[in-house]
Amino acid sequence: MLWLILAFLSALWLGCYDSFKKKVLSDNAVIPVLFLNTLFCSLFFLPFIVLSHSSTVLDGTPFHVASGGWEVHKYVVLKSVIVLSSWICGYFGMKHLPLTIVGPINATRPVMVLLGALLLFGERLNVCQWIGVMLAVISYFLLSRSGKKEGIDFKRNSWVWLIVLAALLGAISALYDKYLMAGTNNGGIGVDRMLVQSWYNIYQCAMMGIVLLLLWWPRHHRTTPFRWNWMIILVSLFLSAADFVYFYALSLPDSMVSIVSMIRRASVVVSFLFGALFFHEKNLKAKVIDLALVLLSMLFLYFGS
Repeated sequence: MLWLILAFLSALWLGCYDSFKKKVLSDNAVIPVLFLNTLFCSLFFLPFIVLSHSSTVLDGTPFHVASGGWEVHKYVVLKSVIVLSSWICGYFGMKHLPLTIVGPINATRPVMVLLGALLLFGERLNVCQWIGVMLAVISYFLLSRSGKKEGIDFKRNSWVWLIVLAALLGAISALYDKYLMAGTNNGGIGVDRMLVQSWYNIYQCAMMGIVLLLLWWPRHHRTTPFRWNWMIILVSLFLSAADFVYFYALSLPDSMVSIVSMIRRASVVVSFLFGALFFHEKNLKAKVIDLALVLLSMLFLYFGS
Protein backbone atom coordinates (compact mmCIF):
# COMPACT_ATOMS: atom_id res chain seq x y z
CA MET A 1 0.00 0.00 0.00
CA LEU A 2 1.31 3.42 -0.98
CA TRP A 3 0.54 5.10 2.33
CA LEU A 4 2.64 2.52 4.21
CA ILE A 5 5.62 3.08 1.88
CA LEU A 6 5.29 6.84 2.36
CA ALA A 7 5.14 6.38 6.15
CA PHE A 8 8.41 4.38 6.18
CA LEU A 9 10.07 6.97 3.92
CA SER A 10 8.92 9.69 6.31
CA ALA A 11 10.45 7.75 9.22
CA LEU A 12 13.82 7.56 7.47
CA TRP A 13 13.93 11.31 6.75
CA LEU A 14 12.60 12.14 10.20
CA GLY A 15 15.47 10.22 11.79
CA CYS A 16 17.96 12.23 9.71
CA TYR A 17 16.16 15.43 10.76
CA ASP A 18 16.41 14.54 14.46
CA SER A 19 20.09 13.69 14.14
CA PHE A 20 21.11 16.86 12.28
CA LYS A 21 18.97 18.88 14.68
CA LYS A 22 20.88 17.46 17.64
CA LYS A 23 24.18 18.38 15.97
CA VAL A 24 23.04 21.95 15.19
CA LEU A 25 21.74 22.54 18.72
CA SER A 26 24.99 21.55 20.42
CA ASP A 27 26.29 24.71 22.14
CA ASN A 28 23.93 26.86 20.06
CA ALA A 29 21.01 29.20 20.78
CA VAL A 30 17.70 27.36 20.37
CA ILE A 31 15.34 30.18 19.35
CA PRO A 32 17.31 31.52 16.34
CA VAL A 33 17.92 27.95 15.11
CA LEU A 34 14.20 27.25 15.31
CA PHE A 35 13.40 30.54 13.57
CA LEU A 36 15.79 29.74 10.71
CA ASN A 37 14.32 26.26 10.47
CA THR A 38 10.81 27.69 9.96
CA LEU A 39 12.21 30.33 7.58
CA PHE A 40 13.93 27.81 5.29
CA CYS A 41 10.90 25.50 5.36
CA SER A 42 8.76 28.46 4.29
CA LEU A 43 11.17 29.35 1.49
CA PHE A 44 11.08 25.75 0.21
CA PHE A 45 7.29 25.92 -0.23
CA LEU A 46 6.87 29.56 -1.25
CA PRO A 47 7.51 28.82 -4.99
CA PHE A 48 4.72 26.22 -4.93
CA ILE A 49 2.29 28.78 -3.50
CA VAL A 50 3.27 31.42 -6.07
CA LEU A 51 3.16 29.04 -9.05
CA SER A 52 -0.17 27.52 -7.95
CA HIS A 53 -1.83 30.93 -7.71
CA SER A 54 -0.23 32.56 -10.77
CA SER A 55 -0.11 29.76 -13.34
CA THR A 56 -1.36 26.29 -14.25
CA VAL A 57 2.11 24.68 -14.17
CA LEU A 58 1.41 22.66 -11.01
CA ASP A 59 -2.23 21.79 -11.75
CA GLY A 60 -2.79 18.06 -11.31
CA THR A 61 0.58 17.50 -9.61
CA PRO A 62 1.24 16.56 -5.96
CA PHE A 63 2.82 20.02 -5.47
CA HIS A 64 -0.25 22.12 -6.27
CA VAL A 65 -1.38 24.37 -3.39
CA ALA A 66 -5.13 24.90 -3.25
CA SER A 67 -6.71 28.27 -2.50
CA GLY A 68 -8.65 28.92 0.70
CA GLY A 69 -10.04 31.78 2.73
CA TRP A 70 -10.02 32.40 6.48
CA GLU A 71 -12.53 29.57 7.00
CA VAL A 72 -9.69 27.20 6.01
CA HIS A 73 -6.64 29.14 7.21
CA LYS A 74 -7.94 29.40 10.79
CA TYR A 75 -7.47 25.64 11.08
CA VAL A 76 -3.92 25.95 9.71
CA VAL A 77 -3.09 28.71 12.22
CA LEU A 78 -4.16 26.40 15.07
CA LYS A 79 -2.01 23.64 13.55
CA SER A 80 0.95 26.08 13.56
CA VAL A 81 0.46 26.91 17.25
CA ILE A 82 0.34 23.23 18.24
CA VAL A 83 3.41 22.27 16.19
CA LEU A 84 5.45 25.30 17.23
CA SER A 85 4.72 24.64 20.92
CA SER A 86 5.87 21.04 20.45
CA TRP A 87 9.02 22.18 18.65
CA ILE A 88 9.99 24.73 21.29
CA CYS A 89 9.68 22.11 24.03
CA GLY A 90 11.45 19.48 21.93
CA TYR A 91 14.35 21.73 20.85
CA PHE A 92 15.15 22.88 24.38
CA GLY A 93 14.87 19.33 25.73
CA MET A 94 17.00 17.82 22.96
CA LYS A 95 19.73 20.39 23.50
CA HIS A 96 20.24 19.22 27.10
CA LEU A 97 19.66 15.46 26.76
CA PRO A 98 21.41 12.58 24.95
CA LEU A 99 19.87 11.69 21.59
CA THR A 100 19.59 8.06 22.72
CA ILE A 101 17.28 9.24 25.52
CA VAL A 102 15.21 11.66 23.43
CA GLY A 103 14.56 9.20 20.59
CA PRO A 104 12.91 6.42 22.62
CA ILE A 105 10.76 8.95 24.54
CA ASN A 106 9.51 10.26 21.21
CA ALA A 107 8.90 6.66 20.17
CA THR A 108 6.08 6.50 22.75
CA ARG A 109 4.15 9.08 20.70
CA PRO A 110 2.36 6.42 18.57
CA VAL A 111 0.83 5.00 21.74
CA MET A 112 -0.68 8.41 22.52
CA VAL A 113 -1.92 8.71 18.94
CA LEU A 114 -3.42 5.23 19.05
CA LEU A 115 -5.26 5.99 22.28
CA GLY A 116 -6.44 9.29 20.78
CA ALA A 117 -7.69 7.47 17.70
CA LEU A 118 -9.48 5.07 20.03
CA LEU A 119 -11.35 7.92 21.71
CA LEU A 120 -11.84 10.34 18.79
CA PHE A 121 -12.13 8.16 15.69
CA GLY A 122 -13.79 5.15 17.31
CA GLU A 123 -10.92 2.72 16.70
CA ARG A 124 -10.79 -0.36 18.91
CA LEU A 125 -7.70 -2.14 20.21
CA ASN A 126 -7.33 -5.89 19.86
CA VAL A 127 -5.19 -8.12 22.06
CA CYS A 128 -2.09 -7.67 19.90
CA GLN A 129 -2.40 -3.90 20.01
CA TRP A 130 -2.81 -3.87 23.78
CA ILE A 131 0.37 -5.94 24.09
CA GLY A 132 2.13 -3.29 22.01
CA VAL A 133 0.86 -0.51 24.27
CA MET A 134 2.04 -2.30 27.41
CA LEU A 135 5.48 -3.01 25.90
CA ALA A 136 5.86 0.68 25.04
CA VAL A 137 5.01 1.67 28.63
CA ILE A 138 7.47 -0.87 30.05
CA SER A 139 10.20 0.35 27.69
CA TYR A 140 9.70 3.91 28.94
CA PHE A 141 10.24 2.88 32.57
CA LEU A 142 13.32 0.86 31.62
CA LEU A 143 14.60 3.87 29.71
CA SER A 144 14.18 6.08 32.76
CA ARG A 145 16.36 3.63 34.71
CA SER A 146 19.04 3.85 31.98
CA GLY A 147 18.85 7.63 32.18
CA LYS A 148 19.56 7.64 35.89
CA LYS A 149 22.91 5.98 35.20
CA GLU A 150 23.83 9.18 33.34
CA GLY A 151 22.61 11.36 36.17
CA ILE A 152 19.22 11.95 34.50
CA ASP A 153 16.31 11.62 36.93
CA PHE A 154 13.15 11.35 34.83
CA LYS A 155 10.95 12.62 37.66
CA ARG A 156 12.98 15.75 38.48
CA ASN A 157 14.68 16.60 35.20
CA SER A 158 12.81 19.49 33.56
CA TRP A 159 14.35 18.74 30.14
CA VAL A 160 12.84 15.24 30.20
CA TRP A 161 9.42 16.72 30.95
CA LEU A 162 9.83 19.13 28.04
CA ILE A 163 10.48 16.17 25.73
CA VAL A 164 7.42 14.37 27.16
CA LEU A 165 5.30 17.51 26.63
CA ALA A 166 6.68 17.82 23.09
CA ALA A 167 5.68 14.19 22.42
CA LEU A 168 2.18 14.81 23.80
CA LEU A 169 1.71 17.93 21.66
CA GLY A 170 3.09 16.00 18.68
CA ALA A 171 0.46 13.30 19.23
CA ILE A 172 -2.27 15.96 19.38
CA SER A 173 -0.88 17.41 16.14
CA ALA A 174 -0.98 13.99 14.42
CA LEU A 175 -4.63 13.47 15.37
CA TYR A 176 -5.42 17.00 14.24
CA ASP A 177 -3.65 16.31 10.92
CA LYS A 178 -5.95 13.38 10.27
CA TYR A 179 -8.97 15.56 11.12
CA LEU A 180 -7.76 18.24 8.70
CA MET A 181 -7.03 15.99 5.74
CA ALA A 182 -9.57 13.18 6.06
CA GLY A 183 -12.69 13.53 3.94
CA THR A 184 -16.00 14.47 5.50
CA ASN A 185 -17.14 10.85 5.12
CA ASN A 186 -14.17 9.80 7.31
CA GLY A 187 -14.73 12.29 10.13
CA GLY A 188 -12.50 15.06 8.75
CA ILE A 189 -12.91 18.35 6.90
CA GLY A 190 -10.86 17.59 3.77
CA VAL A 191 -8.34 20.45 3.73
CA ASP A 192 -5.75 20.31 0.91
CA ARG A 193 -2.52 18.79 2.29
CA MET A 194 -0.20 21.18 0.40
CA LEU A 195 -2.18 24.16 1.68
CA VAL A 196 -1.66 22.88 5.23
CA GLN A 197 2.08 22.20 4.90
CA SER A 198 2.91 25.35 2.91
CA TRP A 199 0.99 27.85 5.02
CA TYR A 200 1.62 26.37 8.47
CA ASN A 201 5.35 26.83 7.86
CA ILE A 202 4.78 30.47 6.94
CA TYR A 203 2.61 31.09 10.01
CA GLN A 204 5.21 29.41 12.22
CA CYS A 205 7.95 31.58 10.74
CA ALA A 206 5.96 34.73 11.57
CA MET A 207 5.33 33.51 15.14
CA MET A 208 8.99 32.59 15.67
CA GLY A 209 10.03 35.98 14.30
CA ILE A 210 8.01 37.63 17.07
CA VAL A 211 9.52 35.30 19.71
CA LEU A 212 13.01 36.02 18.35
CA LEU A 213 12.59 39.80 18.50
CA LEU A 214 10.74 40.05 21.81
CA LEU A 215 12.24 37.24 23.92
CA TRP A 216 15.65 36.26 22.54
CA TRP A 217 17.21 39.36 20.98
CA PRO A 218 17.00 41.63 24.07
CA ARG A 219 18.81 38.93 26.11
CA HIS A 220 21.05 37.35 23.46
CA HIS A 221 24.26 38.78 24.97
CA ARG A 222 23.53 37.00 28.26
CA THR A 223 22.48 33.64 26.84
CA THR A 224 24.04 30.94 24.67
CA PRO A 225 25.35 32.65 21.52
CA PHE A 226 24.04 31.78 18.09
CA ARG A 227 26.48 30.15 15.67
CA TRP A 228 25.61 29.68 12.02
CA ASN A 229 25.84 26.09 10.83
CA TRP A 230 25.13 24.96 7.27
CA MET A 231 23.44 21.86 8.70
CA ILE A 232 20.49 24.12 9.62
CA ILE A 233 19.51 23.96 5.94
CA LEU A 234 19.69 20.15 6.07
CA VAL A 235 17.47 20.16 9.16
CA SER A 236 14.83 22.13 7.26
CA LEU A 237 15.23 20.04 4.12
CA PHE A 238 14.79 16.67 5.84
CA LEU A 239 11.87 17.98 7.91
CA SER A 240 10.10 19.32 4.82
CA ALA A 241 10.62 16.05 2.94
CA ALA A 242 9.46 13.94 5.91
CA ASP A 243 6.33 16.07 6.38
CA PHE A 244 5.56 16.09 2.64
CA VAL A 245 5.30 12.30 2.36
CA TYR A 246 3.60 12.16 5.80
CA PHE A 247 0.82 14.53 4.73
CA TYR A 248 0.56 12.68 1.42
CA ALA A 249 0.07 9.40 3.31
CA LEU A 250 -2.64 10.86 5.56
CA SER A 251 -4.51 12.30 2.57
CA LEU A 252 -4.98 8.84 1.03
CA PRO A 253 -8.45 7.38 1.74
CA ASP A 254 -7.41 4.06 3.35
CA SER A 255 -4.61 5.43 5.57
CA MET A 256 -4.70 4.99 9.36
CA VAL A 257 -3.23 7.76 11.48
CA SER A 258 -2.33 5.36 14.30
CA ILE A 259 -0.24 3.18 11.97
CA VAL A 260 1.35 6.10 10.10
CA SER A 261 2.35 7.74 13.39
CA MET A 262 3.75 4.49 14.73
CA ILE A 263 5.87 3.87 11.62
CA ARG A 264 7.19 7.46 11.69
CA ARG A 265 8.51 6.88 15.21
CA ALA A 266 10.72 4.14 13.76
CA SER A 267 12.94 7.14 13.07
CA VAL A 268 14.29 6.39 16.55
CA VAL A 269 16.43 3.68 14.92
CA VAL A 270 18.16 6.25 12.69
CA SER A 271 18.66 8.77 15.50
CA PHE A 272 19.91 6.02 17.84
CA LEU A 273 22.54 4.97 15.29
CA PHE A 274 23.61 8.60 14.85
CA GLY A 275 23.84 8.99 18.63
CA ALA A 276 25.98 5.89 18.94
CA LEU A 277 28.27 6.41 15.93
CA PHE A 278 28.75 10.17 15.76
CA PHE A 279 27.88 11.59 19.20
CA HIS A 280 29.53 8.72 21.15
CA GLU A 281 26.75 8.68 23.74
CA LYS A 282 27.00 6.54 26.86
CA ASN A 283 25.37 3.44 28.30
CA LEU A 284 24.42 2.09 24.89
CA LYS A 285 24.12 -1.57 25.86
CA ALA A 286 21.28 -0.92 28.30
CA LYS A 287 19.59 1.45 25.86
CA VAL A 288 19.72 -1.15 23.08
CA ILE A 289 17.46 -3.38 25.19
CA ASP A 290 15.08 -0.47 25.82
CA LEU A 291 15.09 0.37 22.11
CA ALA A 292 14.41 -3.26 21.21
CA LEU A 293 11.32 -3.18 23.42
CA VAL A 294 10.14 0.00 21.72
CA LEU A 295 10.56 -1.62 18.30
CA LEU A 296 8.89 -4.80 19.52
CA SER A 297 5.93 -2.75 20.73
CA MET A 298 5.72 -1.15 17.27
CA LEU A 299 5.68 -4.58 15.64
CA PHE A 300 2.79 -5.70 17.85
CA LEU A 301 0.90 -2.49 17.07
CA TYR A 302 1.59 -2.89 13.34
CA PHE A 303 0.61 -6.53 13.00
CA GLY A 304 -2.30 -6.06 15.39
CA SER A 305 -3.60 -3.32 13.13
